[in-house]
Amino acid sequence: MSVSRPSVHPVEAPPMTDVAALRVRMKDVQGMPGTAGSLALRLCQLAFAGVSLAVMASTNDFPSVTAFCYLVAAVSLQCVWSLSLAIVDVYAILVRRSLRNCKVVCFFTIGDGITSTLTFAAACASAGITVLIANDLNKCAVNHCKRFESATAMAFISWFVVSPSFLFNFWSLASR
Repeated sequence: MSVSRPSVHPVEAPPMTDVAALRVRMKDVQGMPGTAGSLALRLCQLAFAGVSLAVMASTNDFPSVTAFCYLVAAVSLQCVWSLSLAIVDVYAILVRRSLRNCKVVCFFTIGDGITSTLTFAAACASAGITVLIANDLNKCAVNHCKRFESATAMAFISWFVVSPSFLFNFWSLASR
């Protein structure tokens, strides 16, 4: 019988190594915090939310509709959030600093999730009121329908640009 026995052929245990040393760091994908792609996304978010805010603020009767006030508040928050994170991205790019800290990425993810949800909800509410004014009540001659529609469209585009930022941050957080 040719079966090997441990007492005859001892097997050595693999050497003990540190688990942290074995971790492979994920490559920085453009769009993750601290990259040029993330900066571009932040600047696009800021631009579209800013245009939506400017167009809505240029009308004199937006305060009379709650959904439009909500849109102004949501895109204002989106502008502040995107500007602050764009500044952080510029800093990270200039000093070549990685923003892969778990707490920082978690903060970015939660903030992007909140602002994207608020922007989407405000854009949907504004779109509903715009359709009501334009199609159902036929009061476009009295109101600024084109401005309302433009501001709502810019808010939707801002939400479309926030979504990749949220997904990249969430992916970076989940890949830890």
